[in-house]
Amino acid sequence: MSLQKIVLLGSTGSIGTSTLQCVRRFPEKFTIAGLAANRNVALLIKQIDEFRPQMVFIGDPDGVKKIKDRFGDTVTVLTGPDGLESLVRDTGYDVLLNALVGAVGLRSTVTALQLKKRVALANKESLVVGGDYITSLLDSGNGSLIPVDSEHSAILQCLAGVKDSTIESMILTASGGPFRNRQQHEFASITPEDALNHPTWSMGKKITIDSATLMNKGFEIIEAHHLFRLPYSQLRVWIHPQSIIHSLVEFHDGAILAQLGLPDMELPIQYALSYPERLPMPGKRLSLPQIQKLDFYDPDPDRFPCLRLCIEAGTAGGTAPVVVNAANEIAVGAFLNKQIGFNDIPAMVSFALERHTVRKADSLETIIEVDSEVRRSVLNNYLSRR
Repeated sequence: MSLQKIVLLGSTGSIGTSTLQCVRRFPEKFTIAGLAANRNVALLIKQIDEFRPQMVFIGDPDGVKKIKDRFGDTVTVLTGPDGLESLVRDTGYDVLLNALVGAVGLRSTVTALQLKKRVALANKESLVVGGDYITSLLDSGNGSLIPVDSEHSAILQCLAGVKDSTIESMILTASGGPFRNRQQHEFASITPEDALNHPTWSMGKKITIDSATLMNKGFEIIEAHHLFRLPYSQLRVWIHPQSIIHSLVEFHDGAILAQLGLPDMELPIQYALSYPERLPMPGKRLSLPQIQKLDFYDPDPDRFPCLRLCIEAGTAGGTAPVVVNAANEIAVGAFLNKQIGFNDIPAMVSFALERHTVRKADSLETIIEVDSEVRRSVLNNYLSRR
């Protein structure tokens, strides 16, 4: 394996910092060519000091001067609406690891694929919003896509050496979030503080809320559809509170393969960076006798309608998933700001879908247009009808 130059988007988040730990582990295999962060200037400066990238992006314009004062001309600093795309387009690299949160990550994924780069994808919205378009790029020979999400990484690992014709179904597991045992009549009183208290994973606020509503798992079903080219009828979700089995693949002879591991994102990140090689990793090992039991049950669509909404939108195709993602991002923000309640998140997404006429999502321009329209109007329109 030759030295891989990496551009890391979202370097100060949980996925980003875990990625840098993998780079530290194998300095002879990985090097950082570019970093991008939103507002955590202090941590980004520490990362620049350690990894010495040639280009960086900072979302906070005030951070530009701080970085330049510290590093002078030794690093190119970008900001502004076109800065992120310039980083992805103009930095010399082999792998883009996209750990941005939200639909903002789509353009970077597309740009990297058009440059025929490998994209290690942790930005699930790229495929949720632009799955049809990205699939067409890949089919035309534009780059390659390796999943970073633990569920899709698990499927990829289970499929090593497998013929597509033998696959009967894929099963993604979900922890169930903090409300898997809460009664539906109690959902109206759920606060942002309650929803941010995830029992298993440590993640950013937006993803943690998506986990609490199971929207995150719905997005992952859409991702799996595009990554593995399987119809929605062959994709399922099991609630698995221990988060030890990350996904399963069922074959046409009835056999099921599963990938197991402790809930630690470094493994799927490192696998995406080194794929198809598997590099060693120190640390605690999984002990099933210590865990003693693994529980599974089907999700409740009445308590968690976001999962159903995602599958319906994915099945409809076109711009329907764009609407779900945009409405959800606005709804989650409004919930965190205490403008709406927890139950309003799926209600607002459903409201946006009902008002939308589905179009083909065959261009970046169409996707961005629909995304912008939903973001601009959905909250006010939803609140005005209550």
